[in-house]
Amino acid sequence: MEFKGKTVLVIGTKISGIAAANLLLDKKADVILFDANINVDRKELETSIDGKVTIALGELKGEEKSAVDLVILSPGVPAELPMVCEFRERNIPIWGEIELAYQCGKGKVVAITGTNGKTTTTSLVGEIMKSYYKSVFVVGNIGIPYTGVVQETKQDSVIVAEISSFQLETIHEFRPQISAILNITPDHLDRHHTMENYIDAKLSVAKNQSSMQYCILNYEDEVLRERSNDIAANVWFFSSEQKLEVGIYLNDAKDIIYADGIEEVLICNVKELKLLGRHNYENVMAGVLIAIKMGVPYRTIRETLLKFRAVEHRIEYVTSKKGIAFYNDSKGTNPDAAIKGIQAMETPTLLIGGGYDKMADYTEWIKAFNGKVRYLVLIGQTRDKIAEAAKKCGFHNIILAESLEEAIQICYEKAMEGDSVLLSPACASWGMFKNYEERGRMFKEYVNQLAE
Repeated sequence: MEFKGKTVLVIGTKISGIAAANLLLDKKADVILFDANINVDRKELETSIDGKVTIALGELKGEEKSAVDLVILSPGVPAELPMVCEFRERNIPIWGEIELAYQCGKGKVVAITGTNGKTTTTSLVGEIMKSYYKSVFVVGNIGIPYTGVVQETKQDSVIVAEISSFQLETIHEFRPQISAILNITPDHLDRHHTMENYIDAKLSVAKNQSSMQYCILNYEDEVLRERSNDIAANVWFFSSEQKLEVGIYLNDAKDIIYADGIEEVLICNVKELKLLGRHNYENVMAGVLIAIKMGVPYRTIRETLLKFRAVEHRIEYVTSKKGIAFYNDSKGTNPDAAIKGIQAMETPTLLIGGGYDKMADYTEWIKAFNGKVRYLVLIGQTRDKIAEAAKKCGFHNIILAESLEEAIQICYEKAMEGDSVLLSPACASWGMFKNYEERGRMFKEYVNQLAE
């Protein structure tokens, strides 16, 4: 699309919205930057924009609405807002920040999505790409807006993008060279309303791909296995439980093996990795498969793998005090992610859970305790809901706390030498913290303040 002279409405004034506005200004568009929150700091916004835009807060005027040629939604903005629906009814294109960046960018795109494991896999793939290619950008839901780096991309660039279901709602022509869907389990149903809607959003990462591109899928995910026939791309699977004749798999000796139908290649044994848990082995397999399809040599992949450490807030070892190990899994923002967290623990565990209610069911999470959890210490909006679910599952060692700091103190007092304390909330952080990063940082801060 030619942006010069077009009036583009950017909805959302956080990091993605600002990056999109600056990109559009560079493309000579007339930009309206809108936020429904009237308390947004207008002066602060103005200093973050590299040119002249119209800033609209609270409500969009009639003449501003009528001038709009294109709408860009920030990831957190629901596509079903009445104002957005009004533009859609007028046949005004509705794009997300990812679509805008793709339309303006250059290079090959690797797009990674899934309910869990996106950040770890994206970080790993980014490191592997950087070890082989000169121009690499790691962007998206990982915290760096794709639109913020577009002007730096070249034809030989590699863009590794973590893509959320929210971002996938508003793609149109976006077509990555390689897409990967790591898994699909219930999440964000408060936004997508039904599981089918959520599945469709995730699968749309591959909707524009052809047989000239690749799609990497988890063989152990029943939904992905069944829906793989709907994908036009060249599909490759990874598996943590099955030997694959073609794909990448984990064998009984915990070796990660790549098979192309002719030969098998040993990539590494999981004991050589600095990551814990089967879910992380799946992330590694997905990352390796992506790297192979991007032409990276096996030796380069292996060297990077063996140096790679867990990302912050994902089963991150913090410290040990009095023989008690503390782990920060604040990124476990849904039950399935939290299941992965508890499965990675190899010692008796005191588990801190609870937070914002995304209308999830916690039964499977509690069943996954499997005798490992000595105490469940609950905080936040969901603490009573989770406590009730735990009791129904026959788990009664439950303590309710008023704050994260109090929960940590309770765990420290109850834990014995050789135990682990794990923050893996199974819930979003909203209401108590700005985001899961702040929750994780506060956890580490409180833990480090504990007296020996």
